[in-house]
Amino acid sequence: MIVAGFGFRAGVTARSLSDALLRTGKNHNVACIATVANKTTEPGFADFAADFNAPLCAVDPETLAGQLTPTQSDASLAAYGTGSVAEAAALAAAGPGACLLAPRVVSADGMATCALAEWSGA
Repeated sequence: MIVAGFGFRAGVTARSLSDALLRTGKNHNVACIATVANKTTEPGFADFAADFNAPLCAVDPETLAGQLTPTQSDASLAAYGTGSVAEAAALAAAGPGACLLAPRVVSADGMATCALAEWSGA
């Protein structure tokens, strides 16, 4: 199962989120999308999720805290205790033993990030 994890700024658009997903280069076969629970009602993300036609996994902030990620954002560390909301959300939603298929990439406008994780079945 492939999970697309997203991090984004307030005011993000569905277009920014789509761009971030496309920039992973591996946007096919995404089984669900994930982000931190307190951001799921952001209008741009809600629009994106409704159009994407895949289940949404809302990851609670406590689950993100301390999640080790290969990329690091000072803002993400300060707000959520992890270096990348996109990577941490993707890994958490994919489940134990998940691995990153694509590390965090940033949309052209800098408003959204996306990372892909896959459950290895281990």
